Amino acid sequence: MTTSATDTEGSAAHPRFAEALRERGLGDVVGQVRRFPEATRTAAEAAAAIGCELSRICKSLIFAADGEPVLVLMDGASRVDLERVREELGAARVTRAKADVVRETTGYAIGGVPPFGHRTRTRVLADRSLLAHPVVWAAAGTPYTVFPMPPKDLITHAGATLADVREREA
Repeated sequence: MTTSATDTEGSAAHPRFAEALRERGLGDVVGQVRRFPEATRTAAEAAAAIGCELSRICKSLIFAADGEPVLVLMDGASRVDLERVREELGAARVTRAKADVVRETTGYAIGGVPPFGHRTRTRVLADRSLLAHPVVWAAAGTPYTVFPMPPKDLITHAGATLADVREREA
């Protein structure tokens, strides 16, 4: 069961993310945020709740490139290739960020990190695989909320650079 029920801020989205949408002139998206009674922390959980293909989920993943946080936007059916991210950034080393770094950098917990509206500004890479769909779904700041957006718009609002950073199929 999904709901579009709103909270006291007028959205099911995390208040900081709802404000980020409004600041970007995306007030109409605030009303499209869906809240689920069960967590949508993983791409698989989100796809099942929405009833869409796994690849239509946009994961927002934080990595550390030479110690600096970087956000990677990836379709839900793919995995990030750390070597490709390292090459894209010209970094010596890229690792997955720990939960405390994710929260400190974005202001959100893992499983609810949206593609923009973060506490701090980071470099953002968006994998080209996101462009395969007319609309993708991303976290709206909580592990229970998602929102739809055309991937080109999402990439633009996230300030992302398009890149090929997903693992190659064997």
